[in-house]
Amino acid sequence: MNNLSKSALSKWFQNLQHEICHGLEAVDGGGKFIEDKWQRPGGGGGRTRSFAKGNVIEKGGVNFSEVYGNTPQKILDALSLEQADFYATGVSIVLHPENPMVPIIHMNIRYFEMTPSKSKTKHWWFGGGIDLTPHYIDPADAGFFHKQLKDVCDRHHHSYYHKFKRWADDYFFLKHRDETRGIGGIFFDRLSSDDAFTKAERWKFVQDVGLIFMPTYRDLIARNKDKPYGEREKQWQFYRRGRYVEFNLVWDKGTKFGLDTGGRTESILMSLPPQANWSYNFHPGEGTPEHQTLQKLKKDINWIDAGNT
Repeated sequence: MNNLSKSALSKWFQNLQHEICHGLEAVDGGGKFIEDKWQRPGGGGGRTRSFAKGNVIEKGGVNFSEVYGNTPQKILDALSLEQADFYATGVSIVLHPENPMVPIIHMNIRYFEMTPSKSKTKHWWFGGGIDLTPHYIDPADAGFFHKQLKDVCDRHHHSYYHKFKRWADDYFFLKHRDETRGIGGIFFDRLSSDDAFTKAERWKFVQDVGLIFMPTYRDLIARNKDKPYGEREKQWQFYRRGRYVEFNLVWDKGTKFGLDTGGRTESILMSLPPQANWSYNFHPGEGTPEHQTLQKLKKDINWIDAGNT
């Protein structure tokens, strides 16, 4: 794509949202997305597409947004910038499955631009990532997932996967629990042009990350959707969903940015599960599948090699 205007980027994100929603409906075979278009006071808006009570997906959403306007002071302070206007567009996805054996998946890819009031120079960058949060960690699934991401990264630069995997390990980490949210994935931010990469090259990478979402999650669903489970597994799923809620409300920068910029609360909190539990000081029995999963919620695991053992 040679046209890298804001409208062209926004249009591509809108098309990706449509393609992913269509693909998920086909995989689920039961539920349908409901679209809710909204406007942001101050500039822009988006369309939230929510999904509930499907055959595979219990709750989820695939959101598109294109927002702009005056940058709130707390954002300027965080970025050490003077007064500026901002523009942001992208797609955000979170899916909570019905079957505890199917993992939660999250993806966000976005473009951000800031124009300081006292300058005509625009600051722009891409950000995003994709990560997986299994309720029960299967090393084979984890290895498959990370191999898909490494293949995408390697098509663009040999340093991408290891750099962005480490970034994801550090980002999707519950410091107050000393555990990762799941098995990570890749995470990147502030990707702009430099001596090594043009804007077009950065954009192509972001596009490829977006395009890998549907085939990867389709395979993970197929691997796990028919596995049996009972009340014990559902209670563990609710417990692990509680950790997901903790991360999104305490640590997630995207949630904070959306709320700080006057974003639509219902769309921002779409990522929360339909049901989650918190059990006081709960510790699963040693050697149980639940305990084994907890032992794997660590940084710096080579999941590709672990999945091949």
